[in-house]
Amino acid sequence: MSEPRSKAQHRRRRSRTALAVGVPLALTAAGTFTYGTDLGILGSSVQQASAAAPAWATDTADGFASVNSLGQNGTYGGRGGQVVTVTTQAELEKYATATQPYVIVVAGTIAMNPVGKEIKVQSDKTIVGRGTAGHIVGGGFFLGQGVHNVIIRNLTIRDAYQGIWNDKDHDFDAIQMDGAHHVWIDHNDLRHMADGLIDVRKDSTNVTVSWNKLSDNNKTFGIGWTENVKTDITIHHNWLRETEQRNPSTDNAAHAHLYNNFLEDAPGTAIKSAYGNYSRGGTKMVLENSLFQGVKNPVIKDSGAAVVQRGNSFSGTSGRNESGGSAFDPTTYYPYSLDKAADLPSILKAGAGPRASIGTTAASAKAAAATTLTVAQDGSGQYRTVQAAVNAVPANNPSRVVIAVKPGTYRELVKVPSNKPHVTIQGTGGSRKDTTIVYNNASGTPKPGGGTYGTGGSATVAVEADDFQARNLTISNDFDEKANQSLDGHQAVALRTAADKVFLDGIIVSGDQDTLLLDTASKDRLGRVYVSNSYVIGNVDFIFGRATAVVDKSVITLKKRWNGTSAGYITAPSTAANRKGILIANSTVNGDVSAGSFYLGRPWHAGGDASLDPQTTVRNTNLSSAVKSTPWTDMSGFSWKDDRFAEYANYGAGAGQASTNRPHLSDAQAANQEVGDWLAGWTPSAS
Repeated sequence: MSEPRSKAQHRRRRSRTALAVGVPLALTAAGTFTYGTDLGILGSSVQQASAAAPAWATDTADGFASVNSLGQNGTYGGRGGQVVTVTTQAELEKYATATQPYVIVVAGTIAMNPVGKEIKVQSDKTIVGRGTAGHIVGGGFFLGQGVHNVIIRNLTIRDAYQGIWNDKDHDFDAIQMDGAHHVWIDHNDLRHMADGLIDVRKDSTNVTVSWNKLSDNNKTFGIGWTENVKTDITIHHNWLRETEQRNPSTDNAAHAHLYNNFLEDAPGTAIKSAYGNYSRGGTKMVLENSLFQGVKNPVIKDSGAAVVQRGNSFSGTSGRNESGGSAFDPTTYYPYSLDKAADLPSILKAGAGPRASIGTTAASAKAAAATTLTVAQDGSGQYRTVQAAVNAVPANNPSRVVIAVKPGTYRELVKVPSNKPHVTIQGTGGSRKDTTIVYNNASGTPKPGGGTYGTGGSATVAVEADDFQARNLTISNDFDEKANQSLDGHQAVALRTAADKVFLDGIIVSGDQDTLLLDTASKDRLGRVYVSNSYVIGNVDFIFGRATAVVDKSVITLKKRWNGTSAGYITAPSTAANRKGILIANSTVNGDVSAGSFYLGRPWHAGGDASLDPQTTVRNTNLSSAVKSTPWTDMSGFSWKDDRFAEYANYGAGAGQASTNRPHLSDAQAANQEVGDWLAGWTPSAS
């Protein structure tokens, strides 16, 4: 904002629903890199990529598999390696057991010989089925000690069953790991095996299991087989149907986060559930928004284990349903999204298991259509700076240009002008922290050619072009307030957008005052912005502007002021009348600040314009104790009560009951203030 502020600031994180039913946005968070899509022959039935990688080959894990630990920064599999397509067991073994990274596409049915064969997968691999055609029959995969950074996706692994229900002699698993770490098991159909469908054993950790169908089995999903309390695991959006035991059984897991799973024991079938989720040994389990239907003993725990339940639903269940003890806060480790337990049957029946869009050449062709420009400080790319790559984009470019930025800290100013639409700036590292664009201008900082910057002009990255995307990077303004007390204002923008259809996915935007300016090209122009799976860090008015903007499934981190005080404002909308302003949905507001020290927002009537009608809605969001009990306040002589500020279905220590000083939407009002209402016909998708 251009006008000075009188108050102070803060920092921290969380998330929820997907735009497309059944398909989590985390699956598209990595976007399009520069690896290979046009498949050429590489021997009899093996194909090798030669150009840009398909979008699904650059997807990265969420949950504990995304956490930086044990020397591995997230889970991204074989990204950067050759994309090969296999149709035989010999080909699959050749690439899965190789030492170098590969993205391995299974293009048909592979019958294992001998039955029960488990291919010993090595590190840095993505094994993915092509659409719904990739089947592994009569065997599976084994990940041994120290194997890491493995993705197994979009496969059907089935039918190692040897005719004995509680089989003690045939340890034929779909996926077994002994001492592995950073593994993502996603969108698979696992069924009818001789032993377990998934075994996470012997201190395996940093595992995420998501969007799978697990069915027709006795021992479904075992975790543990160790005296150590070490495993960190996330299990979400899985459909377990007709499975007797270990759904899952979780033994000595340091952090087990289970959410949005659907456990179904259908009536009239031969398979009967013995129990559902079991917290054993020293396990700390957080169990959220899951649905148990017809399951016997849906939740049980040992005396030394912990289960924290919230938001779960139980229909036709019987027997033990237990909770107790203290566990952990998953948002300390990663953001995540929660769907309603009641919605899970429709969501998971539509979205769990293999997807036609994953592993297919159609996705590859879409990625290949984009022009890619590479940026690397060491000269290994086409350009050394991000701005040089932007400058190379032709004016009025008709199609997508991806600027792939290699890991590093790029201290520069970047501007994407209005005549360069369809630009994506994307970090190519394993984490959004690996690639940082940073500068330190502020309002009042002298310009090189004379004069000073204003608030908008202080932005490290300025986007004025429609259909812009950014992902997998950090955009920061590290202006030092303490060292610049002589300046009248401390507005220092990290990212300014003044365009329509801006998609910010999987990024960090970091600053202090006025971190994220979401604007429009002019007062009468529409400017829609969708921020997802991201972190926004600041303290005073740090999400502000007149755009129609959604912050969804993200973490808003409150940060202390330069002098160590806690006080601030999250939003400062300057919405034009008859437009929608700022919507924060399905997110977390948190930070290392004092309780009751932050407002959710205040009305910014830029330039004293009384015709504006500022709007902020905060809904379905976890509010920490840092949020004031009266969360809205006035600004520059304008009362927040004359504008549009409201909450709906928030929770956490900072949530509060409706009152004249804390308005809540009715259910009917909330039905018209969903994410889709803000986006108005635009469906953001990674490209």
